[in-house]
Amino acid sequence: MEALMTLIITIIFFALIFEFINGFHDTANAIAMSVSTRALSPKIAVVYSGIINFIGAVSSTAVAKSIGGNIADPMNIKHGSMIVIAALISAIIWNLLTWYFGIPSSSSHTLIGSIAGAVIMGSGLHSVNWAGFSTIIEGLLISPVLAFIVGFIVMKILKLLFRKARPQPTNRGFRLVQILTAGLTSYSHGGNDGQKTMGIIVFALVVGGFKTNLDVPLWVQIICALTMALGTMVGGWRIIKTVGGKIFKIQPIHGFASDFTSFAVMQTATHFGLPVSTTHVTSSSVLGVGSANHFRSVRWGTAIRILIAWVITLPISAILAGVIVSILKLF
Repeated sequence: MEALMTLIITIIFFALIFEFINGFHDTANAIAMSVSTRALSPKIAVVYSGIINFIGAVSSTAVAKSIGGNIADPMNIKHGSMIVIAALISAIIWNLLTWYFGIPSSSSHTLIGSIAGAVIMGSGLHSVNWAGFSTIIEGLLISPVLAFIVGFIVMKILKLLFRKARPQPTNRGFRLVQILTAGLTSYSHGGNDGQKTMGIIVFALVVGGFKTNLDVPLWVQIICALTMALGTMVGGWRIIKTVGGKIFKIQPIHGFASDFTSFAVMQTATHFGLPVSTTHVTSSSVLGVGSANHFRSVRWGTAIRILIAWVITLPISAILAGVIVSILKLF
């Protein structure tokens, strides 16, 4: 029992490290627009976003249950604790690498790929719940496409409504509104991304026999929400520079359109319990808004770099997690 408890504490420790990194890695996307348009200063933005992320993270548990049971059944896998540890180590390594190079890679893809790779290597192909896994992948694939389309439409509508408006007062007005939309995007991030680590901890508790269902205890919600909020307050300036300035030149009206789109898409996904990527949704909404504003104004070289990161993240994290499981099996 002591050894099992030590394993669970180890898993929670790694899970909270991942959640902290997720805070400054993915949450940067939620506030990139408001910082880039100077609606909020970086210091105020990260504190503000951290508080709102906490509220979002404790508001729902639907996504946590999806992560905890849709990829694999924690009651029917071998080496469950080792699999969770390997998946978390893999996700932490890839998140740190992409953060260091300022690449807006997805923590969601990283975590889901790592879990799948660790389960396959640790317990076999048959242990993956392929129906649930496919549903999660569908959500991850559809959400950025939807964000691009919605962002494009929202920006076209705004251009039509404000085509005769004077730039200076219009920008000033949208900067004020961006404070609200940055909060809404942060809330959606907390309500979706913040729950993924909760799902991992619950998965581990079920594997260890400390729980018999996927309901998320209040203490798990609170420690995960607090850790992510703390990570958010550390900030993620490297990612902000890429999303908020290197795709195209952002004006307050563009920032509002992108934030509103990201909020709408992520909130819809959370309602249905689908884990989506804040990184993908935010970046795609920026691309959609930029394309609606002026197709040639988008720096498609940066967009392609982001797309490559999207494509390679899931398989690389799965392979990395599989390698880590193989190493842990030696001990």
